[in-house]
Amino acid sequence: MSGLNIIDKGAGHYLVEGDLTFATIDKQTVKSLSFLTAYKEITLDLGQVRNTDSAGLALMIEWIKYCRAKRTLLRFSNVPKQLLSMARLSGFDQDAHFAVHLG
Repeated sequence: MSGLNIIDKGAGHYLVEGDLTFATIDKQTVKSLSFLTAYKEITLDLGQVRNTDSAGLALMIEWIKYCRAKRTLLRFSNVPKQLLSMARLSGFDQDAHFAVHLG
C-alpha cells in the first residue's frame, strides 16, 4: 500500500498517484480541494493509481460536486478499470454528471 499524491503538472493538469483507498484518503484529502479551482479547466490523470476501493469512487464524486459548485470543468483521464467497474455496479455510470467527467 502506498500513500496518495496529487502532483501539479502545470496548466490545469494533475497526476494522481498511489492508492485511492480508505487507508490513504482522510479528512485532509477531502478538505484540500482548492487545487481544483486554480484553473477553469482541470484534468486529473488517474493512470498512476495503483489500488482503489469505494473511497476512491467517493472522492471522485466529491471532486465532481466541488468543481460543479465552483463552475470548474473537470475531466478524468486514465481511470482505472476497478473504479469504472465500481461506478457501473453502483449505477453512477448512468449519472450524466459523472459520465461527462470521464471524458
